[in-house]
Amino acid sequence: MEFSNSYELLILLREKNLLKNSPKYWWPNVGSFEVVVGAILTQNTKWENVQKALNKWKIENGELRVEVVASFDVSYLAEIIKPVGFYNQKAKRLIALSRNILRDFGNFESFSENVDREWLLNQKGIGFETADSILCYACFREVMVVDAYTKRLLKKSGYEFESYDEMKEWCERGILENWDKIKSFYEDDLNLCFARFHGKIVEFMKK
Repeated sequence: MEFSNSYELLILLREKNLLKNSPKYWWPNVGSFEVVVGAILTQNTKWENVQKALNKWKIENGELRVEVVASFDVSYLAEIIKPVGFYNQKAKRLIALSRNILRDFGNFESFSENVDREWLLNQKGIGFETADSILCYACFREVMVVDAYTKRLLKKSGYEFESYDEMKEWCERGILENWDKIKSFYEDDLNLCFARFHGKIVEFMKK
């Protein structure tokens, strides 16, 4: 594929109808605490493994709620999320994160409205991609998530970046500069555009 900016890349990917069987925002159950959990569980593993862990969780505990996770014992949570690998480490981090959310925000609703990237990056086990996934898909912020798929796609087309934020800024800039041309496709919702753009890249690279 040939493109000179992220807007042209988005148009090329739109033509491929990659998300026809996906949820509106691509990531499942957007706007919920489940997204926060999924963003951490998916580190260094396939989404299929995350889905297994989430399904087991729901069978045993129902809806994923921050108050419930904060009360879990590490060994119990680790057993539930075993399919994702690094389960002891991820269990500790999820419990610590849940307790910090309750301590600093009171509940998930307040967290999703008020959290910022700096707070997320200060939490153990949360890096740039995880933080932006939480902001985009759990909190509906106007943030583009870039990942290993994005990096691989751009590198194949001759684009290399020195940092995560430089690649993210490149992806966002082309969309922002051409927003008037595409906003009608995305209900004038930049968050929706960024979410689906990320999803298109992932689904394209997985094929």
